Amino acid sequence: MFIKIDHISKSFGSQQILQDVSLQLRAHDTLSILGKSGCGKTTLLKIIAGLLQPDNGDIIINDILINDTIASKRDIVYIFQEPLLFPHLNVFDNIAFGLKLRSHKVPHINETVSEMINELQLNGHENKMPDQLSGGQKQRVAFGRAIIIKPKLLLLDEPFGNLDTETRATMQVLFKQICGTFGITSLFVTHDLKEALLMGDKFGYMEHGNLKIFDNKNAFINDTVTGVQDEIDFWKNL
Repeated sequence: MFIKIDHISKSFGSQQILQDVSLQLRAHDTLSILGKSGCGKTTLLKIIAGLLQPDNGDIIINDILINDTIASKRDIVYIFQEPLLFPHLNVFDNIAFGLKLRSHKVPHINETVSEMINELQLNGHENKMPDQLSGGQKQRVAFGRAIIIKPKLLLLDEPFGNLDTETRATMQVLFKQICGTFGITSLFVTHDLKEALLMGDKFGYMEHGNLKIFDNKNAFINDTVTGVQDEIDFWKNL
């Protein structure tokens, strides 16, 4: 397995946020984790990213224990609901930021960023500043900036939560295409049932700090805890 999370627990004071959470994920797969707000999804992502320390448990990537590895050395990128673009940089320079930080040569940067802009369907927007972009365009730039450095793991925390329905659907399709093109391994957390089904190759459900991993999509759909059958029944009865 590419990533293994073994028996992670986390409390804040007397409040237990994560309880003995474990998961495994193969390279190039996306694990969708469905759960309501406050269930512990974001805390789990922050622990994997190195932004929080667990009380117990291990984080293993490519058979290497990374518990004590600082966030900047983990080669993991965290994408938030807000794109968090650099407001003083245009689209091209936002996407190029990680390559420049790693001292890649200018011809390589220009070629790689141009290819990424094409993949993201942002042609013609290269010189625009973030405040000139729509919500969906901003999130595309955020994806480009994240993916262009080829991180080991991508963590997505409700990345489409602030988008309108049509833009959200477009971004979901684009994300799946990009995952296939670049061989991305990711954890995608959401409170939206349909989105969880669309985004994942593997599926989990989190509630009150407990994570249940399902063997396949059918098991996820048929388990009453996920709410899929209730959703199906609702639409049947309209």
